[in-house]
Amino acid sequence: MSASTDLVPVIRAQGGGAHIPIANMRSVYRLDEVERRLTKLPAKEHENLRATYERMLEKGAERFQVKPSGLPAMEHLYEELPNFHTVLDDVKRQLALCQDSRDALEITPMLLLGAPGVGKTHFAREIAHLLGTGLGFISMSSLTAGWVLSGASSQWKGARPGKVFETLVDGQYANPVMVVDEIDKARGEHAYDPMGALYSLLEHETAGCFTDEFAEVAIDASQVIWVATANDERAIPEPILNRMNVYEVLTPDRDAARSIARRLYQSIRGEHDWGRRFEPEPRDDVLEAMSELAPREMRRGWMTAFGNAKLDRREVIEPRDLPAPSAKKSAIGFVH
Repeated sequence: MSASTDLVPVIRAQGGGAHIPIANMRSVYRLDEVERRLTKLPAKEHENLRATYERMLEKGAERFQVKPSGLPAMEHLYEELPNFHTVLDDVKRQLALCQDSRDALEITPMLLLGAPGVGKTHFAREIAHLLGTGLGFISMSSLTAGWVLSGASSQWKGARPGKVFETLVDGQYANPVMVVDEIDKARGEHAYDPMGALYSLLEHETAGCFTDEFAEVAIDASQVIWVATANDERAIPEPILNRMNVYEVLTPDRDAARSIARRLYQSIRGEHDWGRRFEPEPRDDVLEAMSELAPREMRRGWMTAFGNAKLDRREVIEPRDLPAPSAKKSAIGFVH
């Protein structure tokens, strides 16, 4: 793959006091290779493949390769995601290494282990926003064949490119955050291994020349930032685990859960015009009740509570407005 060109500014400001991202332009595939493949297609055959090549030529090969112009403000993430401090510390260290250099941003692939609802997918979305790059999402629990990641041969009926190819070709970025959700729930059919493509995609050298089986054109996936989530690492092959930093993210303790709930209350109240009718701060007993919910359930819980209070013509949420917790949470902790 061709090298990146000089740095240019990306006109997109970050929230939370972060620096404006800067970017260079990086070629994620070779146009001459696409043209060669297109000209060799038989007339009136492989229409989907022909359309793919034409789309690649129309879009061009260059994508933004972004990184923050300096070490971005991350205090809001430490407050928002108190059970991710270990992960955030590692991300901050890796950001610091490239902040005052021309080096590209390098983030080691990460695996977030934890029970459903602790905020793993939300964390990945926040990292994409922090870095100023795009986001791709792959739910492994819904995959039944390996080709969803790497594409299926155009010889097969209904074949199409894989998720990695689509994210790089159709997106604006050479280094999107790619979320592989519930990687431990991947299941294949016959000889197809849903994780098969990850063996090369998670290695920087081999990812730089990754070939999607549908398009059969090498693409540069070496800059993709990988975030995988799982409930149980025992279902994940050891070679995959060895390619990632593995973090165990447990449920927030009482104080952390109250902090998350309070920030969510303020965020929801501020995002809606009707929010101004409610008190700026939630009551202490309401926060206590809300801390019993998993982080993933809190937003739904607040929306239910706001609605119940409104129906009762009140400007203050009371504990009776909240939905009942669905399950008891476990204790907090980290294993890195």
